[in-house]
Amino acid sequence: MLKRTMGAVRRLALAMHWASGVFLIVMIVTVLLDIVTRTVFGATAGAVDLTFRGGIEIVSYGLLFMILFALPYSVSRGQVVVDLFTEGLNERAKAILGGIYIIGFGLLGLGMAIRFVEAADRVAQTGETTQDLLIPMSFFYGVAGFAATILVFRGVLVGIEQLLRAGRRF
Repeated sequence: MLKRTMGAVRRLALAMHWASGVFLIVMIVTVLLDIVTRTVFGATAGAVDLTFRGGIEIVSYGLLFMILFALPYSVSRGQVVVDLFTEGLNERAKAILGGIYIIGFGLLGLGMAIRFVEAADRVAQTGETTQDLLIPMSFFYGVAGFAATILVFRGVLVGIEQLLRAGRRF
């Protein structure tokens, strides 16, 4: 059962990782279009106005989603280890410490998920929208809460897997 759950969460995290790449491409295209349209506007002294509203919002929320969608898959792809603190430890202790760290990273995602869901509920009650595109803010906070929740599952499951592997290996 644990293996099946871990596989499903891993596949979902991989799909989110790919979506993160799409968000990056959307951000790049938005910035390029914004630069080109502003350049045309300036070169024609305002005679040709192809500028569009919402570019800043697209890039800022795209960046939020890009980061949050990349984190769940990346949690198992390697963590920064400071050798100064782990130099004297044996391999089993390092593996256990790494597993605990990844579980802690997942629990950090729990705090983020709770805050995003609370924010989604709060802005849904007020009907708050983005300034330029008028998209309900509850949508952005809800999606961010979902991504953080997947980070929780992925972090805890990868951490448990690493702890179990450390116990079997030594």
